[in-house]
Amino acid sequence: MVQTPAKPLTLDEFLQLPETKPASEFIDGQIIQKPMPQGKHSTVQVDLGTDINQALKPGHIARAYSELRCTFGGRSIVPDIAVFTWERIPRDQNGKVSNNFTIAPDWTIEILSPDQSQTKVIRNILHSLAHSTQMGWLIDPEEELVFVYFSDTYGGQSLRTIALYEQESDGLPVPPFAESFSLTVGKLFSWLTE
Repeated sequence: MVQTPAKPLTLDEFLQLPETKPASEFIDGQIIQKPMPQGKHSTVQVDLGTDINQALKPGHIARAYSELRCTFGGRSIVPDIAVFTWERIPRDQNGKVSNNFTIAPDWTIEILSPDQSQTKVIRNILHSLAHSTQMGWLIDPEEELVFVYFSDTYGGQSLRTIALYEQESDGLPVPPFAESFSLTVGKLFSWLTE
């Protein structure tokens, strides 16, 4: 749902507004409320975030956050799962995790909800890749497939390689920092039957 205020808001003004449930994002001067997660979306989100944290958090490699507001590059988005390498997790003066994340995640994961615009989700993934995100996943629980967006550089230019993973045996690629985490398409969608 797109909300157009009477007078255009700035990003700073948007950030002063109360949070909404589900979360609203600020994209190209517009406030766009994310759809309410449903069963399949929520199942994949919780189980995937848990598995990533079980693999990467004990060794202080990275940490996965669910529905975390990330504000960078003129946008304020809320990826379904945002993964940050340990050294990039914003900290406050006491060394605790900061409330405000003003950088792009290292790995962004979006789970498509019914009636959600795939184009808007892809634009957020591409925006993240343009601001130092190493990899983006777009998971479609209805179709049981995953699009993986790679951050590539060729001749000093940023290019985007996209790959489709839909066979149960397909191993899903992960960013280099997450090589100790492995997952197949079959395992990912098996959570929907548990």
